[in-house]
Formats: sequence, structure tokens, C-alpha cells
Amino acid sequence: MSALKRFFIDKIEQETELIGEEFEHAKNVLRLSAGDEVILLDNSGKEYTAIIASVEKKRMLLNVVREEVGQREPFSDVYLLFGYLKNADKNEFVVQKAVELGVKRIGVFSSAFSSAYMNANKLERLNKVAKEAAKQCLRATAPEIVYYDDLEKALGSAEGYENKLFACEFATESKCDVANIQGSVAIVIGSEGGFSREEETLADGLGFSSVTLGKRILRAETAAVALTSVVMFSLGELR
Repeated sequence: MSALKRFFIDKIEQETELIGEEFEHAKNVLRLSAGDEVILLDNSGKEYTAIIASVEKKRMLLNVVREEVGQREPFSDVYLLFGYLKNADKNEFVVQKAVELGVKRIGVFSSAFSSAYMNANKLERLNKVAKEAAKQCLRATAPEIVYYDDLEKALGSAEGYENKLFACEFATESKCDVANIQGSVAIVIGSEGGFSREEETLADGLGFSSVTLGKRILRAETAAVALTSVVMFSLGELR
């Protein structure tokens, strides 16, 4: 039996309506109708089982019959910050895989060697990708994608994290034992151009530990997924 279809809604009540893109998808793509059972999500970490009461021209009315805490949310607090990439598909790939791996927060930033630029439409698209990924992997929450227009602001957003990892291609050794990491973790990955020496110094001054990803140079999107996966495994999220 396939999993129930899942929909994000801003506010869920006993009697709830589904509108907008989620409604269009439910009605015109999934062909859901009265009597079908679905899961509603409001990013609170809870899952609301609901029965479709009726389908109208521009909305779907549902009755919530059960409320449960989502069982697939991560225990660990991991925050991924990555430099905005030139290829839109690669940015979407990083967001999608981060959500699947259990990242709780995602930030995108511009830095010294960035050659691509964010706008409102691109940011909206990345948030949509995050929600779709959350549905696919059966999470109850979708991390909001936040954009920072310079590296210092991005690094500052990780204040309070117990472990701060700064992936640096010119680092000769890791200043943090990622294999035995514990507690909350912030991960920083650069864009295609990587980081400058000055940016590494800035990160070091803000409490980040430079880490190496081995002797081979990885593509930015590979580095983001690889380091996030290692961190998640070390924290017990993939065991």
C-alpha cells in the first residue's frame, strides 16, 4: 500500500481547506476526490490525517480525524549553509538531498568567488523544492531556505551551534574530528569558486573549524552532500 499523499498548509483546524498550488496538484494531478484520506502538514512536526469531505472549483474541504507527531524528523540539529551555484538544477539538488538527509536549517549565500545571483523567484523555487523533498521522504517539516547576500552574515547566522565546520579545499588537515562529532552542527560549503584565504580567516575568527574532504577536489554539490552525509552518520541519523 502506498503512503498517503501529503500536503503543506499554513493553518490546520478540525475543518480545513486546501487551496492554491497544493489544491491544484491534489485535484488535477493526483485526482483525489471526496472520501480519500491524506496527510496535512503545517511545519510544526505534527502530521494530521484528514478525510476529503468535498472538492469544489477552487478548494478542497477536509476533516481532520487524527493528529500525531511525525516519526521521521531528525533528533540532531544540523544547519547547512552553501554558496549559491551557477546551475539552478545543482542548487535544487543540494536542497533536495539536504532535506532527505535530515537537515533542519538551510542557508544559501553569496561570497567572494560567487558568480551567480539570487532573486525572489529563485528563492521561492528552492523553498518549493524543500517542501516537495520533505513530502517524498515522509518528513513532517520542510526547512525554510534563507538567503544571505554575504558570507559574514551567513556565518553569523550559525551562532550558538556547538560545532561549526568550514569546508575548505586548501585546508591541509581537519581541525575537527568529524567522525566523532556530537551536538548541533553548522556546515559551510562554498560555491564553484570556493573560498578565499581571507574568508577562511573570517570563518576561523567566528569559531569555525576548517575541514578537508580528502585529497581530491569535489564539485560544490558533491561536497555539500558528502559532508552532510558524514555528519549525519556520525550523529547517528543514518544508523
